[in-house]
Amino acid sequence: MSNALAIAAVTITLRHLLQQRFDTESSGRITVTTRPLDKVGDHTVSSGDQVNLFLYDTQINAAWRNMDIPSQVKPGETGQQLLPLNLYYLLTAYAQNDDFPEPTSHRLLGVAMSVFNDHPIITSADITAALPITNPPEYDLDQQEEQVRIVYQPLSVEEVFNLWSTFQAPYRVSAAYEVSVVLIENSQPAKTPLPIIKRQSDDRGPIVQSDLSSPLPTLVSIQLPNQQASARLGDILILNGFHLDAENVVIYFTNIRLEISLEVSPIATRTATDIRVQLTDDEPVNWAAGFYTVVVGVTRTGEPSRTTNELSFALAPKILDIIPQQATADANGEVTLTLILSPQVRPRQRVALLLGDREVLAQPHPTQTDRLEFPIAGVTPGEYFVRVRIDGVDSLLVDRTVTPPVFDQNQKVVIL
Repeated sequence: MSNALAIAAVTITLRHLLQQRFDTESSGRITVTTRPLDKVGDHTVSSGDQVNLFLYDTQINAAWRNMDIPSQVKPGETGQQLLPLNLYYLLTAYAQNDDFPEPTSHRLLGVAMSVFNDHPIITSADITAALPITNPPEYDLDQQEEQVRIVYQPLSVEEVFNLWSTFQAPYRVSAAYEVSVVLIENSQPAKTPLPIIKRQSDDRGPIVQSDLSSPLPTLVSIQLPNQQASARLGDILILNGFHLDAENVVIYFTNIRLEISLEVSPIATRTATDIRVQLTDDEPVNWAAGFYTVVVGVTRTGEPSRTTNELSFALAPKILDIIPQQATADANGEVTLTLILSPQVRPRQRVALLLGDREVLAQPHPTQTDRLEFPIAGVTPGEYFVRVRIDGVDSLLVDRTVTPPVFDQNQKVVIL
């Protein structure tokens, strides 16, 4: 693992490899620098030939971004996020007298590229030879488990133009390289919980199964009666899933908006793949029309209680009676209809009567009630089918118990 000095360590090592080669071939007459592009060119005439290694970009290595170091993080432990970096260098050669009469910079660039071609991997020996040895070590790039590789990086003409234009420096023929990966260790400690003593009940270890279904209690779908779009009080729902058989099964219904939480026992006949539950209407005061989530709680002997995933369904209001079913408009052309509903309507719920293609809001209802009045003005005489919409859920107008389906004639009024 490397510390925060890893970037500098890579640059120093690369510079050392280049300088070592040029010292051998030119007896120290060529200098390797690490200057920005706008600072290096002005010194070539007075200081002689030189090769410049410029770090122009750093990027996160996506492959290592969310990985842990195997030797430092054991199974069950959570390591802190690494800083894995790819480093991008520009290698440029400068010759005094602007390559006259010989193209000296071209020869220098070729030698420098040959050095990186001969060292595709920066070894621990390369790093220790380039960096001073201190106690304790200041640089620890040589201890990194992942190898640091040098790869030629082709640049498009546009990328080269943008790079040199940024520094407003005269263009020189260059070669770009990617050096990866540098793993900088997170300074925060890892989370190391105590070892697990017991993995399953009776320490049985992992459970193996032969299919791809979930090994835990899971709900897959909710089957409503008669292919209805919504359920109503009194309906029997069939909950389909896996591993739903147990000695103790409880079904939880929740309406988050109205803060309703209900526990209902299933019908006795049930299997591992389906459970039947009736939305009992003996206490409709406990329910309210709207959207619900359903969860099944399963408890087996000797095992902890488990709950399934959530599925959602809509509970539709039911129109028990319409008063009157034959109404006459008053002198102002207004008709008032009273609807008896199940379940009862709560003060926070938005209720609208759908008369034909018209929507009529209910009169204010500050208390929980099953009776609402709807004043309707300017209605044209005729026969109308009636629906009620509560919190976005409509009462069921279509009777699907017969084939073909028909409109429920009990939900019709006559306006005279």
